Amino acid sequence: MTTTAERTRAGETAARLPGAWGVGLHRGALEIRQFFRQREQVVFTFAFPVVFLFLFASIFRDDVSGTGVTASQFYVPSMVASGIMSTSFQSLGMSIAVERDEKVLRRLRGTPMPPTAYFLGKIWLVLFTGVLETAILLLVGTTLYGVRLPSDATRWFHFSWIFVLGLTGCALLGIAISSVPRSARSAGSVVVLPFLVLQFISGVYILVDALPGWMLNVGALFPLKWLCQGLRGVFLPDSARVLEQAGSWEFGRIALVLAAWCAGGLVLCLLTFRWKDRRAG
Repeated sequence: MTTTAERTRAGETAARLPGAWGVGLHRGALEIRQFFRQREQVVFTFAFPVVFLFLFASIFRDDVSGTGVTASQFYVPSMVASGIMSTSFQSLGMSIAVERDEKVLRRLRGTPMPPTAYFLGKIWLVLFTGVLETAILLLVGTTLYGVRLPSDATRWFHFSWIFVLGLTGCALLGIAISSVPRSARSAGSVVVLPFLVLQFISGVYILVDALPGWMLNVGALFPLKWLCQGLRGVFLPDSARVLEQAGSWEFGRIALVLAAWCAGGLVLCLLTFRWKDRRAG
């Protein structure tokens, strides 16, 4: 029978344990350290969009449809959007699938760590790498391709909510799709293939006015297209909005779609996330 003294000691011990927020901060610091210890992953994550930006900007240099915007300038915000999705959707989808296959999630679930702390750690990792990726691409875009940073507060406000909603929605989708691969070996193909297709039909690699209407309509079902469009509205002059499918930036619609994907992604995570792989039951 538990005595009053034992209950008091148990309560004091529980009170000394850090909460989910504190553990999440430690998990985030650990995730970031582990990420930068894998040099190949770091180089691939940050260099891949920069290399593609350089290739496409070197191939396409002409003025786009008399807008005063070169194709290389048009590609910069699109590649920033792709980089955001790469550091969230692709990174989380693959890393969580690997951790599940290697029984890391199962061991963490058996510890006193609050489950929320694990996801907070992933959020800190995605936020850190997403900000760093965006800064690198904008630095390249402004120094090499003449992209101008916004000079008014309104555009920076648009950039802030587009970045937060886009990163959140893509991260939640990454967590949800991590439950699809049956093993760590198949995680790459399951996650990378849809991401690659989305980049082509969302206006990342191919200019929007060159894509068939039906393809743009399919791309509009997913967040990457709206993330690209919103960032183009932030970093390109208003003359370039005629290149969009609707002929305008549609910031209101972008906010609604990205917010809907955040809500839908959260529901998908709650319904599909598993701490154990399918073979473990």
